Amino acid sequence: MDIGKEKEILTDPYSMFVYAIKSPLTRKKYEGRLTKFFEFTGIVGQTLEARCTAFELKARADTNWATYVIIRFLQILKQRVESKEISGATVRNYVKAIKLFCEMSEIQIPWKKIMRGLPRSRSYANDRAPTTEEIKKITNYPDRRIKSIVYFMASSGIRLGAWDYLKWGHIKPVERNGKIVAARVIVYAGEDDEYITFITPEAYFEIKESWMDYRKECGDNVTSESWVMRNLWEVASPNYPSELANRGLATIPQKLHSSGIKRLMERSQWAQGIRKKLDNGKKRHEFQAVHL
Repeated sequence: MDIGKEKEILTDPYSMFVYAIKSPLTRKKYEGRLTKFFEFTGIVGQTLEARCTAFELKARADTNWATYVIIRFLQILKQRVESKEISGATVRNYVKAIKLFCEMSEIQIPWKKIMRGLPRSRSYANDRAPTTEEIKKITNYPDRRIKSIVYFMASSGIRLGAWDYLKWGHIKPVERNGKIVAARVIVYAGEDDEYITFITPEAYFEIKESWMDYRKECGDNVTSESWVMRNLWEVASPNYPSELANRGLATIPQKLHSSGIKRLMERSQWAQGIRKKLDNGKKRHEFQAVHL
């Protein structure tokens, strides 16, 4: 990369904002919150990148204006908390996105004062653990990946975003006296928040035999660098080798991102009658299967 391009990235507010976000799922959420904030401020632009640049230029020229619009935006959110439309945690999530953008763009905002006025958020979850019967229903959903996902998450305790980093080489069986008694898992491998967890032998064999071994049988070139979750097979095509055409194996494996896994889990809940349409005014505080 040439020096001119490097300087451009270092001074581009959108690029610096994205650079500071590790998880693709977090990035998508932060971008959405930042977009809503810019819409409130009246900052225009055909893309988020353009809006980031426009806001940065105006905020640098007038930090009092920037502070004012942030407080006004948060005040409206606080009113929604008071009317029980949203939670205090939602307000703080918006602050995280706006604060990160301002910090990466070196826009001086009195965050200590702003934080004093934020509503409190619960430090505990208001969802619940799924029942054994509900777990059984979810695993009966007709998608070969679903049981492996449920078993793995229930056993390891990983969060949804961890799937974006999980490769087959990060899962290693643990043997005692020639018998597999568990599997060691590296979560968020290579990241600052990397840690080790373990799964039961049942969870390990489910993901190995029902999913990874099946992929190998279908001709998928599974290695230690393969993403654990990938797209499903495409329909058979005359362009595929005959021995693979019957199985309809996709020629180009694509990682199933955490957002795709979330949609898959939600579809399984709808299909199995666990997740139902809420009455008007009701909020969904039941368990999310992605937090098994």
